[in-house]
Amino acid sequence: MSSASQWQWETATAGAIAGFATVAAMHPLDVVRTRFQVHDGRVSNLPTYKNTAHAIFTIARLEGLGGLYAGFSPAVLGSTVSWGLYFFFYGRAKQRYSKNRDEQLSPGLHLASAAEAGALVSLCTNPIWLVKTRLQLQTPLHQTQPYSGFYDALRTIVREEGWAALYKGLLPSLFLVSHGAIQFTAYEELRKVVVDFKSKKRRRHSGSADSVLNSVDYAALGASSKVAAILLSYPFQVMRSRLQQRPSSEGIPRYMDSWHVIRETVRFEGVRGFYKGITPNLLKNVPAASITFIVYENVLKFLKFARTNE
Repeated sequence: MSSASQWQWETATAGAIAGFATVAAMHPLDVVRTRFQVHDGRVSNLPTYKNTAHAIFTIARLEGLGGLYAGFSPAVLGSTVSWGLYFFFYGRAKQRYSKNRDEQLSPGLHLASAAEAGALVSLCTNPIWLVKTRLQLQTPLHQTQPYSGFYDALRTIVREEGWAALYKGLLPSLFLVSHGAIQFTAYEELRKVVVDFKSKKRRRHSGSADSVLNSVDYAALGASSKVAAILLSYPFQVMRSRLQQRPSSEGIPRYMDSWHVIRETVRFEGVRGFYKGITPNLLKNVPAASITFIVYENVLKFLKFARTNE
């Protein structure tokens, strides 16, 4: 296997492991975020929560641990596949854009690499996220026969709504590519700044971040880049969750398309409606981003070390 191919599969492996660790630690906050996102204050089969802490307490009391981990299987599958594919596509894109270039990639090329990777991942994983959202929204108040699990949800959706239903919310998902693009661009640029700063501070130049940065640096970089991405792209997450809700027992969807979501949200909730659930989202994703990049960078470092010592 060529060194380039080895590198691509190492980045994919590191990304997949990082994604799994992130989901396992933060899933209850993901459930809370999803329920806040779709609660538009009108007809709803979800309980009303006052805040994030109240939501966690209420779900645990009424639904038990299973409620806090609703949709965990597709979340693990989706995150592991998504991160693995994302880092793989991202590494391939960066390698392609840097061909015949000795200098580092520009911010624009980092952005293009991240956007390309995000779009490909969205196309591959949208059905998984659809099922995850629907399982997270099932409560004791649910009027429709609940899905018993991931595969039952897939079968029922295809049978009742057709194959096209698996791609509900794809349009805002594609716009959410900007989230990954912003996050990775910010991460790469901040990483360069910190590496240069720490190298100068040590009075020596190092071309390798591995010898300069530690887990605390990776945590800070991951958290900072995540905050920027969340603030700019969060409305698309709300739109996607609302589109991916299960239709009523009569088969009528809550929202018909993205434009319908925008119209109805502005009409009844205003701009604030597009930021519902942002508190649990920040609580989930800021530390999650730190965990992801700590695991990713250290797994990658280990794989590179193992390869050089073969």
